[in-house]
Amino acid sequence: MKSLVSPKLKPGRVDEVWQAERTETDTVAARRTPGVPGPLASFARFVLFGGGVGVVSSAAVAELAGLMPWAAANALITVASTALATELHARFTFGTGSAGWRQHWQSAGSAAAAFAVTSAAVLVLHVVQPSAGALYEQVVYLGAAGLAGVGRFLVLRLFVFAGSQTRTTARAMEPAPVREAGPQVSLLLPVPAL
Repeated sequence: MKSLVSPKLKPGRVDEVWQAERTETDTVAARRTPGVPGPLASFARFVLFGGGVGVVSSAAVAELAGLMPWAAANALITVASTALATELHARFTFGTGSAGWRQHWQSAGSAAAAFAVTSAAVLVLHVVQPSAGALYEQVVYLGAAGLAGVGRFLVLRLFVFAGSQTRTTARAMEPAPVREAGPQVSLLLPVPAL
């Protein structure tokens, strides 16, 4: 005969077993969450999408710099490329779906820092080498953009798009609700084996 009720556990042990089952379930769910890549996959996608947008942006800045001051061309292209890159990163790099206004604004903040870094790098180049040609300008710009990109990746992964990824982790790390230990009744009813 099989029992319909599990064997009697001590009060403290019930909470331990429940917490272990809950943590295991949350961990398995977090591992199986579709569309949320790990850190290495995220970085590879960030380099692919961000780098692709960055290379196209670099060419666009060079073209626009012939029509307007370089800093203005950089600002215009930075705004357009940031909106595009934020959407690509939300959908493909971090797997969170479409970016909302909050993510766009936060990403814009990190892009503003990247704009400052790239602008400062090119301005320093012009101070050090006033007759620097477009090739040197591009090398300095892309080098500064690469460094700023690593910083942006960390900001985007850890702060901007971390909300949906850390909810599961945070839920798994919450303490289990305390269950009051009261008298436990163990009903052992005979069940005929089928």
